[in-house]
Amino acid sequence: MIEYLSEGWPLYVAAGLFGLLVGSFLNVVILRLPARLMHDWRAQSRELLGLDVDITAAAEPAPPDLVFKGSHCPQCKHALSPLDNVPLLSWLVLRGRCRYCRAPISTQYPLVELLTAVACLVVVWKFGPTWHAAAGIALSCLLIALSGIDFRTQLLPDNLTLPLLWLGLLLSLQPLFVGPVDAILGAAIGYLSLWTVYWAFKLTTGKEGMGHGDFKLLGALGAWMGPKSLLPIILLSSLVGAILGSIILATRGKDRSTPIPFGPFIAVAGWVQFIWGEELLRLYASVLLAQ
Repeated sequence: MIEYLSEGWPLYVAAGLFGLLVGSFLNVVILRLPARLMHDWRAQSRELLGLDVDITAAAEPAPPDLVFKGSHCPQCKHALSPLDNVPLLSWLVLRGRCRYCRAPISTQYPLVELLTAVACLVVVWKFGPTWHAAAGIALSCLLIALSGIDFRTQLLPDNLTLPLLWLGLLLSLQPLFVGPVDAILGAAIGYLSLWTVYWAFKLTTGKEGMGHGDFKLLGALGAWMGPKSLLPIILLSSLVGAILGSIILATRGKDRSTPIPFGPFIAVAGWVQFIWGEELLRLYASVLLAQ
């Protein structure tokens, strides 16, 4: 094992560096995509209502796009140089503050970059230099972006959940992880399971317990890993959500009625199942047999 790791270190270095670079872009997606979507939704609403679109659009310019608009400090609006945008390293060198106005830089930036690098490293360690690893990196990056957006805005955009679903279904044609039958069943059962819980909770309490994006995210994970993965994902996400949700509420001084996004917990559980699903199933089986 040690010999394998020592021989494969260039691959791991490349995976880590690639993860840092992609993580930097994921920060852009997490921050800018919701603003772009909300701007577009308001514009579409004005058009449907027959309002003067030209006047309101001039008063509300479109937020920066995801690719062509350069990064800038959200406080002083100063454009950032390439040296200010080196993933993780720039934040450490600048000690978490803007070079120009010394305003604090959110820890989201280095955390997302580091998390993406670690996720890419683990995927490459698990699958090696294969198409499985390439697909796993794509899955990891989409889950990180969705988690960040949901945590900040309580949104799981169709722009990300639906491509994740369709990619899982298309990969089943190879098949890369599961076959087409398992992928279709996993997508349908994953969506309908949370859809059923949603309506049961709403009819019982009159409240919405989760968003529709959660249904789509679990359905997408079912398309990647099949129906056998869904129960472990639901159980693990519920456990992680109960623990971390309580910690988040306690640190923020909120009560249990405060809504907490469930998408990040589904994403974490789905990624863990994707990497260590077989090991977890063996662990569950051994625990059940021991009782």
